Amino acid sequence: MPPKDPDRANGAVLVGRHTQIECLSAVVQDLTDGRGAFLEVTGEPGIGKTTLLGLLAERAAGAGALVARVHAARGTTQPGQVITEVLDALEARDSPIARELGAGADAEVRSVLGRWAARRGGVLVLDNVHLCDEQSARLIAQLVRTPPPGPFVLALAHRPRQSSPVLREALEHGVETGSVIRLAPSSLDLPAISALLGHGGSHTDTTSPHAFSHSARDHAYTEWRASPAPVVDGTYAEQLHAASCGNPRMLRILVAARWDPDEWPLSPGPDRDGMLREAVSVVAELDSVTADAALSIQVAAVLGDPFLPDDVAAVSDLGLERTLAAFTELVEADLIRPLPWGGGYVFRHPVLGHVALEHASPSRRVNAHRRALDLLTTRGASALRRARQAEHLVGAGSAQARQVLVEGAAEAMAKSPAVAARWLRLALDHLPAGDVISAPRVVLVLDCCRALSAVGRLQEARSLVHDVLRHQSDLSEDLRLSAYAVCGELERLLGRHQEAEAVVRTALDLVPRPLPVPLSAPVVELITAYGRVQLFRGAYGEARDVVREAAEAAGAVGPAVPYLRALGALGDTQLGLLPEAVAEVTECARIVDALPDAAAVTMPDVLAMLGCAELFQERFHDAYRHLERGLQATTGATRRFIRINQLVALCHLDQLTGRLESLCRRAGEAELLARMSGADEAAGIAMILRATGLLWTRPRRDTDRLLELAGEGLSLALRKRGWRAAVAVGLRAHAQFLGGDPAGCLRTLVEEGGPQLQRLLRAWQPSLLALASVAALRCGDIAAARDWARTGEAVADQLGLPLQQQYVRRARAALHAAEGEHRLAAGLFHEAAESFRRAGLPVEHAWTLVTGAPSVHAAHGTRQALEWLDTAGKAARACDAQRIREEAARVRTLLPASCAATGAASATAQDASARATAALLTERERQIAELAAEGKRTKEIAEELFVSTRTVETHLGRIYRKLDIPSRAALPRALGQVVHRPAV
Repeated sequence: MPPKDPDRANGAVLVGRHTQIECLSAVVQDLTDGRGAFLEVTGEPGIGKTTLLGLLAERAAGAGALVARVHAARGTTQPGQVITEVLDALEARDSPIARELGAGADAEVRSVLGRWAARRGGVLVLDNVHLCDEQSARLIAQLVRTPPPGPFVLALAHRPRQSSPVLREALEHGVETGSVIRLAPSSLDLPAISALLGHGGSHTDTTSPHAFSHSARDHAYTEWRASPAPVVDGTYAEQLHAASCGNPRMLRILVAARWDPDEWPLSPGPDRDGMLREAVSVVAELDSVTADAALSIQVAAVLGDPFLPDDVAAVSDLGLERTLAAFTELVEADLIRPLPWGGGYVFRHPVLGHVALEHASPSRRVNAHRRALDLLTTRGASALRRARQAEHLVGAGSAQARQVLVEGAAEAMAKSPAVAARWLRLALDHLPAGDVISAPRVVLVLDCCRALSAVGRLQEARSLVHDVLRHQSDLSEDLRLSAYAVCGELERLLGRHQEAEAVVRTALDLVPRPLPVPLSAPVVELITAYGRVQLFRGAYGEARDVVREAAEAAGAVGPAVPYLRALGALGDTQLGLLPEAVAEVTECARIVDALPDAAAVTMPDVLAMLGCAELFQERFHDAYRHLERGLQATTGATRRFIRINQLVALCHLDQLTGRLESLCRRAGEAELLARMSGADEAAGIAMILRATGLLWTRPRRDTDRLLELAGEGLSLALRKRGWRAAVAVGLRAHAQFLGGDPAGCLRTLVEEGGPQLQRLLRAWQPSLLALASVAALRCGDIAAARDWARTGEAVADQLGLPLQQQYVRRARAALHAAEGEHRLAAGLFHEAAESFRRAGLPVEHAWTLVTGAPSVHAAHGTRQALEWLDTAGKAARACDAQRIREEAARVRTLLPASCAATGAASATAQDASARATAALLTERERQIAELAAEGKRTKEIAEELFVSTRTVETHLGRIYRKLDIPSRAALPRALGQVVHRPAV
């Protein structure tokens, strides 16, 4: 019979508990060897103490030992009841101590336990010991201090906050003396949560075109018997980890409620019945308190964390004295906890509040919500807090509650559009019958459409706005413009580019030109929508004039300025109008960077457009900064479409900067979100980006499958002939070239990009023309390669983007190499490689070195060619570019063997390695590496360079990764230095 998996209990996998399980296995092994132990399992409620005790009992029984289990219960009044239940479990009912636990009972209990365990080893499991009576607690404490001899294991679980001081003292003394083994399972970390949700990367075939197409995986990685929660995107596990605080029980309850991160903490999820079914143990805790305490905790749940005794007393009508007594009871039961300041209280965990609220009777809930709303209104509380009460009171005659919901939705829109959508829909559904196109109703409809759009409920929003537009002739001019703007934006998000353009252009004809100053909010919204529609159609030139005019009319300040500036910056970049675009990006960045985080995260679309423009302008550091700042305000449900754009742009950056693992992860998330949203173009681009990242990192045997994945991505992207489709063409062609299909690369570029690739993204045209040149060269067509290179040089000169010029320079170098002009080729390869290195593009740097090594060999000899290949190999290892390492090895084998094996080459190998290493490091990294190689400590290096010790450690970590070494001890050899330490 094979041994049991030590990380399994009753068929379920215990994630994140490997250390504790190893300890339990050791205890069972000692027991079989005749040795006993005392085991304490301690921790927060729901952390998994009972699960670990159950595993111990299962393992011990499997090893042939006797096992007895007793659970203490709240409300025990009989002295010594737990010990009595122990004796019953041991079938020692005839013992005199079973009838009366008087003086000397501890010795008798110890004797009984010793005799019971002596037969073949015994394990006594005591759960919830914090609930036992005082006499039982004292007897258990005595057992801790003087355990029975022989093969006896006593394992108890308790909550230290609620346990008897006598027992806590005995356990603490036992831990200090080593007689007690303490297991304190901590909160689950993020990888454990991901595994529980079936979202662990190690279980995903990232080369499969469907690897990220499933929202949940049927893996048994859970400690419970429930299906995993739907994984919306790569941040879901992280958000759920934060919401549950890593507590397994709270995690199970949230999963059962179908937790939605965009409605938390206002709501645990839409499945309240599922939540209550999973929260049986929590409900039992709530039912165990007195009536006053039960009412107080339900009112506290209505008010929400944090809550004050005075407020609970006012809403419950218990009076302050009875409320304080109830709070004392609730604190002792560890259901609520006092805050260290302000006299407030919070639930032990926010989930308890939601369970308490749903467990209350409907009449009690409605009553409490009504009184709470009156109280909060009297105190002038925020609309957000009042709306939490109003949503439970809205009805046909409740105008006050409807108005509160509208005001609360306005406050919630920026950070919680899902909540805003729910409140607005409630307000709409409970408007009195009457004029369906009254101004207040239309305003509510449009706001609801904006909120629904932010959470991806596009068809629902489209239906609402089309109902409004059926009566457009009866609307005021401002409402009509707003309705058209909302409708156009929805059509765009649905991928209906022609319909979107028709809608917004129709409305734009209603706006006078020149534009009125100041611009009204509806006009700004319409022009912004028009600009975005044309941008994504790849026809921003048609909107450029009106967007620029609107930006000037908006002035220097105002909420519309960042939107119009960012749109203009990205649009001009798309058109290749770089001087104007650079100035616009600089000004927009100045405005956005001056905003506090609270304001900046309310406009992730601005940060996304700005970051994309910076990406195309080769301002990579700024692009990362703005895209990742905006990413904080988006999730898989909130502003999903903006997040897709952010992730795709970050994938491009990751590819350029050599963060290939991050590229594959982000591309997978972007693909999943885009498929869920029907955004075919974005899904296609994400698939090609993921395929490209894997082409760099996977061995050549995976090439065919990855090229097939890239082909599927292009087919998907070309379903909608917009801007993204043009980007996808270039990405697919690059993947084909990388995969060894230069003819297919050329065919894709010309068929989809036009004879001069004029239909492709203007800012990247030089690099794509350079790609066409090298592909033509690989196909043996030198004349075509010259033409492509010449065109690329002309476009690069017009744009003036430094890195685009380097791509063309590399293509020109390849041409020279093909024509036998190796010295000229080597010089150009060197210039391009150095430019890529300085710009922080390690993949392009390494690829250029490998490509240029044969020319360097022909022009300057084997030694320098080997240096180039060594440098390329180290750069490739630093970013896990397996394909470059394979190519470098192939090129190395082509060098003349006689030269590669000469004594001169061997004699200079160390110098070559040192020069190759130096090329990988920045100036600061090189300084720190050399000082560390000389034997200087971190603090000494920090003092010499006037930086912090943390900065030194951070740089050293990067240095180790780049040089592929484990520690500073390997630095001297890696740097090719002979370190002379002074004699002591």
